[in-house]
Order: sequence, then C-alpha cells, then structure tokens
Amino acid sequence: MSVGKRIYLKRELPDYDVMMQFKNIPASNTADVMGRSCAMNPRIHLVSSPVDQMMVGPAYTVKARAGDNLALHAALNFCQKGDVLVVSNEGDDSRALMGEVMMAYLKYTKKVAGIVLDGPIRDIDEIGKWDFPVYCTGTTPGGPYKEGPGEINIPIACGNVSVNAGDIILGDPDGVIVIPRKDAAKVLEDAKAFQAADEIKLEAAKKGTAKRGWVDKLLEEKGFEIIDDIYLP
Repeated sequence: MSVGKRIYLKRELPDYDVMMQFKNIPASNTADVMGRSCAMNPRIHLVSSPVDQMMVGPAYTVKARAGDNLALHAALNFCQKGDVLVVSNEGDDSRALMGEVMMAYLKYTKKVAGIVLDGPIRDIDEIGKWDFPVYCTGTTPGGPYKEGPGEINIPIACGNVSVNAGDIILGDPDGVIVIPRKDAAKVLEDAKAFQAADEIKLEAAKKGTAKRGWVDKLLEEKGFEIIDDIYLP
C-alpha cells in the first residue's frame, strides 16, 4: 500500500437525520457542549455569501501537500452530493489551492454542501458572491502545484482540529466545528438543551432580568480584589 498516495473510496457516514438537525443549532451552542475544544482556528473563515447560514455535511477529508492540489483534484472526482470537503495543507498560505473553475465544479456538478480549506483560494471577486459555503484562510493569486503526494478519506488536521472522514462538519458565519460521528447523537441532545437555555438567557438579557450573581461569586472564588478607588501609578 502506497502510504502518502492513498485514496480511500469508502467512509462510515453519520446518521443523516441526526446530522441534519444540527442545521437548527448555532455552531457556538454545539461547541459549548463539546468542551469548547472542537472549533477550527478562526484563520479559517467564511469568504462567500451563502443564503443558508448553516452548512452541515459529512467530512470528505483531503490531506494535501503544502501548496499542492493534486489530491484535491482527485477528491473532486470521487466526492458525493452533500459532502463537505475538508482539506489540510500543512499550514501553508503561499499558494491558492483552488479557484473559480474547481469551485464551480463542486457547486454545480458535484453539488457538495461546502468546502473547508486550511489554506487560501483565488478568484474571490466571483466566489465571494456565491450562494455556496466556502471557508478558507484567505486569498492569493499564486497558484498551486500538481505533483502530490496526498491522501483522501484518512484522518487529518484542519484548523488545529482533528477530522476523521465521516465526522459531521458544521459551519456558520462564526466559523467551523467538527462533531465526531460516533458522538453525534449525544452531542445533538445536549446542544438542543443548551440552545433552549441560551434562548431564555437572551430574553432575560433583553428584558433586564438577567441574573449576574454568579459573576460576583466566581470573582471571589478566583481571588479578585474590587477596589473602590482610583489607580495611582
């Protein structure tokens, strides 16, 4: 087996009904019930203009060599409708991994749910207007190489978060989080409860009835000193 140049065609996929229910919950609420340790680094951010603010789908993972998109081109051949392509890139920001032509193929021919790249793109003047979720680190006119190596549907790191093929990828204007496939049902249950409680807190904040006593208690526990005076250097 050619390690470094492998393309796995099969993945274990999440329960579809469970996955799609995450579209009704902000990524921040879901992240909070996962220990706040599942969000990709904010260098990866939304650069397009999707009408539907929530992106969700199973991860189709691509491990690319820095600044090289041969494995990504292979993924365009094999990915399926509704997938979210998640592309590692060794942290490189010097070369765009794709532009308008590749992106149009994903949007119109493959009909994927979106793409997340740990690297830049180009042709932002067009892609930035699209009703299609594109998350990346930025833009550059510099193009990629097509030499390889690279791998598809193996575990990767994207935005400092581990991603396994088939994990649930949830994105909204705040950014992208990763929900492990095996934990999805429990995470969904917890996220729904958290969202309901959060909505109550929001209403209280608007009405001026928010209970803030917990802040005073925590400040005391952490040893903060409140001084009724002016600081004199």
